[in-house]
Amino acid sequence: MLQSTGAPKTTISPIRRTKLNPVDGTLVAVLIMLLLAGLLILFSATYYTAQDRGDPLSEVKKQLVGIALGAVAMAVTSRIPYRFWRDTWVVVGALAASAVLLVLVIIPGVGVYINGSRRWLSLGGLSFQPSELAKLAVVLYMATTLTYRGQRIRSLIYGIVPVLLVPGVVFLLILQQPNLSTAGSILITSFVMILIAGAQWRHLLLMLAGGLAVGGFYAWSAPYRRERLLSFTDPFAKMSDEGYQLAQSLIAFGSGGLFGMGLGMGRQKYAYLPYPESDFIFAIVGEDFGLAGCVAVIALFVAFMLCGMRIAMRCRDKFGALLAAGITCSITVQAFLNMGVVVGLLPTTGLPLPFFSAGGTSISITMAAVGILMNISRTAGRMET
Repeated sequence: MLQSTGAPKTTISPIRRTKLNPVDGTLVAVLIMLLLAGLLILFSATYYTAQDRGDPLSEVKKQLVGIALGAVAMAVTSRIPYRFWRDTWVVVGALAASAVLLVLVIIPGVGVYINGSRRWLSLGGLSFQPSELAKLAVVLYMATTLTYRGQRIRSLIYGIVPVLLVPGVVFLLILQQPNLSTAGSILITSFVMILIAGAQWRHLLLMLAGGLAVGGFYAWSAPYRRERLLSFTDPFAKMSDEGYQLAQSLIAFGSGGLFGMGLGMGRQKYAYLPYPESDFIFAIVGEDFGLAGCVAVIALFVAFMLCGMRIAMRCRDKFGALLAAGITCSITVQAFLNMGVVVGLLPTTGLPLPFFSAGGTSISITMAAVGILMNISRTAGRMET
């Protein structure tokens, strides 16, 4: 008896569609609160001197332009798939552009010279700080390189040292401005990313000890840096020199007390505290809103850090996780270094407070980086149906 054979049955699998998660709502809320708080404090810090130039809102308007450009950049980067930033040409291009700009800024006559430092380039009447672009470029490089290296990062000589060559070059270029605080924040962010990638603690502690030794030698090698380092321990003993700025900052915090003197009521902005709109704007927070206001600002940065790290932890892709962690660290490390300087926990150095200090370059690039973080939040742990 013959058996009929039928054609093999085929199973048609359903079409799989990828659904993107919504942007992390907590991150957006924290970002909006940081921007609004920054504008409010910037107005308080600048209206007194700005009104002498005819417009008490002039600095706030400039900041709004930076925020508007940053919002456009953030809208673009939040829609670009984050894996785009892993492309070799993108990473190399960002590093090359940063290196060229960092070299240009230290050339006499090209870089804008202010208060003993060349940190800015003037483009069409607008000041641009190349180190802001360099910080983001290094984060892109570290995330890409650490992803490719995998378990080799557990080796000190063949894993960590080669990875740190590029951040080391950027560190040295920024140091020529001179700008030790920004250069240091880049290295700190790089170390954190290496740790997250799986490096061994003992290797990082060894390199940290070496970095502190080099930093200490650098700080002690020039008379003005040595004076600044010594004045940080007792600023009131050197109020006629290097300790003046920190002493005035501490006076502002003392005047603010627990709940502050009220918005715009602080007196340190009346030509007592140098740079209340930039490096020492956190002192205006302390004088106007007291300890309560300072705690609120610190809480916002902590919330931003937690949001960013949560996005990194939820991302199933190693590159995305490292990129999210790097962007988060770059912003929060700078914030906590700035606040540490202003309250006297760290030696005085020039470093803006993200989202608060006046500076269109800083806030625009920072918001563009947050846009990348938003895109990672949309694709991290994505669902398929």
